Amino acid sequence: MDFYQHLTRLSIGFKPGLRYTVLNFATGKTTVVKTLLHSLNGALSALLYGLNTLFWVPMVLTLAVLKLIVPLKPWRTLMTYMLDACAVGWISVNNFNQRLFSRTTLEVSGLEGLARNDWYLVIANHQSWVDILLLQRVFNREIPFLKFFLKQQLIWVPFLGLAWWALDFPFMRRYSKSFLAKNPHLKGKDMETTKKACEKFQYKPTSIMNFVEGTRFTKEKHARQASPFKHLLKPKAGGIAFVLNAMGGQLHQLIDVTIFYPAGTPSFWDFINGSVSKIKLHVDVKPLKGLFPEDVKVMDYFENPEQRARFQQWLNQQWQAKDQRLENWKTV
Repeated sequence: MDFYQHLTRLSIGFKPGLRYTVLNFATGKTTVVKTLLHSLNGALSALLYGLNTLFWVPMVLTLAVLKLIVPLKPWRTLMTYMLDACAVGWISVNNFNQRLFSRTTLEVSGLEGLARNDWYLVIANHQSWVDILLLQRVFNREIPFLKFFLKQQLIWVPFLGLAWWALDFPFMRRYSKSFLAKNPHLKGKDMETTKKACEKFQYKPTSIMNFVEGTRFTKEKHARQASPFKHLLKPKAGGIAFVLNAMGGQLHQLIDVTIFYPAGTPSFWDFINGSVSKIKLHVDVKPLKGLFPEDVKVMDYFENPEQRARFQQWLNQQWQAKDQRLENWKTV
């Protein structure tokens, strides 16, 4: 009996995953060495992500306190720029981390005409936590630092919650219909609070990010929704309408990003350990002024059912074009 036959027999009775590894090791299709290298690669990358976070968070929080205790507009403006510079540096190190360990090839189209001194609403399809890393990587130093509208509860996320607060991420509190029925005096309070949080963006270029589907795509969610799209969940118009209402006329451009993973949706671990070889993104930039049909009044979205239906119809058309692009990429 040779060495490989002995390994094959030893694999009998083991867990399927382990047996698969041993058999493939014997046939040469993959190697234990390659698996170990991916694990080591991922561990080193995760360590660098952690160290980078621990380096920047104290600096961000220190600047936030300095911004808070000196109530002078020029000083607070200076601190705001320094805080955003820290965020850009934070992302830049993460991008270096990805180039060093992930080594994923990014094919990106449509970045022409972007500027760091403009106001943007950024939307994208959502499949993985990797989406956030990709968006930060692609737009870092191309447009103002991306900010997300976050649920109020996320402020309690260790370290990151405080960092998001210090970086002026808008925290929103949305009241359910049942809650408002019991507390009618709070109707409109959530929008009022959010608008106040957005006032600081009037004087400094800002990019607001919104995942229109509201959650990550999975086959189970797709089936549960009976989504009319092949590769997307149903878009939720309320999120965009909320941002546009809260920001007033401050936002000038819409950036619509389509993200495609040719080998299937990766996990965060897949991405950082170098298992993802290629990702494609398309960036579509359009002026918000004149973007919507004349009969669509976004500002009336929450009070007018007819306007809600029209805005949802417009958004569905954008999602249909995105779905077709994903289908075209998949069949190439």
